[in-house]
Amino acid sequence: MTDSPATVRPQRRAELEAGLARVRSRIARACAAAGRDDSEVTMIAVTKTHPAGDVLALAGLGVTDVGENRDQEASAKAAEVAAAGALPRWHFVGQLQRNKARSVVRYADVVHSVDSVRLARALDSASAAGRDRPLDVLLQVSIDGDAARGGALPDSADPGVGLAPLAEAVAGAEALRLTGLMAVAPLGWEPERAFARLAEVAAAFRAVHPGAVALSAGMSGDLEIAIRYGATHVRVGSALLGMRPTLR
Repeated sequence: MTDSPATVRPQRRAELEAGLARVRSRIARACAAAGRDDSEVTMIAVTKTHPAGDVLALAGLGVTDVGENRDQEASAKAAEVAAAGALPRWHFVGQLQRNKARSVVRYADVVHSVDSVRLARALDSASAAGRDRPLDVLLQVSIDGDAARGGALPDSADPGVGLAPLAEAVAGAEALRLTGLMAVAPLGWEPERAFARLAEVAAAFRAVHPGAVALSAGMSGDLEIAIRYGATHVRVGSALLGMRPTLR
């Protein structure tokens, strides 16, 4: 038997409150070490496989930004949370197929993982038809240059895989708003190396797109390093919510 989202167990709320305090303390310490104000960093609570009740409990604890990476789960969870009266800012942070664009734009406020012109066009078309405000978009960057793992290539002008043509497509879209970049540290790379490279890419990108200042990088295990290198958004799952339950 599962809990109703409106009746979160007191023990679970206490667990989330403790996890949130620990993560906020980590972010504050990382910002202080980097000479940044912690108001510059947004924590996104990545709640994949966790129930809507956890989202409601976190909202009650002051969490405003929630991330999901699977459309089927996210769309149902967002509807359940809204029906219970909470309206967090939803971030779609996973790989996205073009055929899911119409669904995602119904609930997501931000999509972090746009890595192709074709996906950007699908989101633009879906947003123009299904939203009354632009969809905020972050472009996923391939740090190691392996486009097969997802992410646009910073040093390529190829319209199929390059970051520059992708940025131009999003910047010129009617229903999208280019807000910044996102990346995941590649397997086999130390976070220090990965986020240092991302910071270089972001600096060059902002010279061309000065309004696109968001930088989504860092997760539970490496958020301090990401903050040191300029992350404005960190995507935190297990450090906040504990181990994920298995989806059935």
